[in-house]
Amino acid sequence: MKTISIAVRTTIVTIVLTGLIYPHVVTGLAQVLFPWRAAGSLVTDEKGRVIGSELIAQEFVNPAYFQPRPSAAGDKGYDATSSSGSNLGPTSKKLQDRINDARERLRDENPDATGLVPDELVTASASGLDPHLSPNAMRWQVPRVAKARGVAPDRVKAVVDANIEGRTFGILGESRVNVLLTNLALDRQFGKATPLPAHQKDTTKAHETAE
Repeated sequence: MKTISIAVRTTIVTIVLTGLIYPHVVTGLAQVLFPWRAAGSLVTDEKGRVIGSELIAQEFVNPAYFQPRPSAAGDKGYDATSSSGSNLGPTSKKLQDRINDARERLRDENPDATGLVPDELVTASASGLDPHLSPNAMRWQVPRVAKARGVAPDRVKAVVDANIEGRTFGILGESRVNVLLTNLALDRQFGKATPLPAHQKDTTKAHETAE
């Protein structure tokens, strides 16, 4: 009986500590020390409307905006409630066909781009929601974005370069560029892009800062 009593009390104390006290303390500290990050690193427009998060990729189909990595999150991709990869192995024909189709589409959409299509533009991340691209993958898209906006490529490249984030703590990871923040910077620098006609929009969820 004594053993049962100890087990019950231990269980109750553990539930209170790990299920109530610990989560509330950690949440409270996060709200005090890192309020913006604790709230989801939300990004707002000039009117204060939430249009995304720095941490979650969005799809952009308008050629005047940089496009992120493809996504396998959810049925149509970029579903923040269903973060996941495709679970297709490197020997999967379906995966290879998907990559080849994406590479061909990007070549058609970026006829003035030089060099090979960056691998990250045809492969999804493990989460399906990676908000960053390498500087090289962003620069590869510069000719298309510049042409769609009617500005010199060097001016668009300057926006990309201004948004490069260095390695975390100077040693972790690689330099990267946040796609959403760079697209917002394009709008601030050159004005919002003209929205695509309805018949040209992808049937998947597409978020444009012009909307």
